[in-house]
Amino acid sequence: MTDQNTMHWEVDYTLGYGPMDHIHDEFLELLAQLQEATDEQLPARLQQMEAHLQAHFDEENTWMEQTQFPPRQCHMDEHAAVLTSVAEVRVLLDEGNTQVCRSLTQALAEWFPGHTTHLDSALAHWMGKDRLEGKPMVFKPMTRI
Repeated sequence: MTDQNTMHWEVDYTLGYGPMDHIHDEFLELLAQLQEATDEQLPARLQQMEAHLQAHFDEENTWMEQTQFPPRQCHMDEHAAVLTSVAEVRVLLDEGNTQVCRSLTQALAEWFPGHTTHLDSALAHWMGKDRLEGKPMVFKPMTRI
């Protein structure tokens, strides 16, 4: 059952670097599953999210290191902080605290748009410039007023 507050892919999340857009799409699918989870489903879904985030952040961190992305340390520090929070919540969830998991889920939903807009978009542009020798272009549909 889909809640109106469940996050899903939006065109504004498209950054123009295909591998990153794909990883973000996967993240949003897992986030929606976590948002819609019953209490009984939370441990398995949080475990899936944690595994995804580890792979997701490892991939982005590798891109930043390989291409010497200038503000990489700030970006990588944010990734590490998110992973630490998820690991801490997993321990509390294992003890039966479902509310802390729901709070983390909400925090991830609030964190993602800003992280994408400010940090990941800069990395996507950097990757496009590095790999394609140009800034990625993203065409988004115009909305009517």
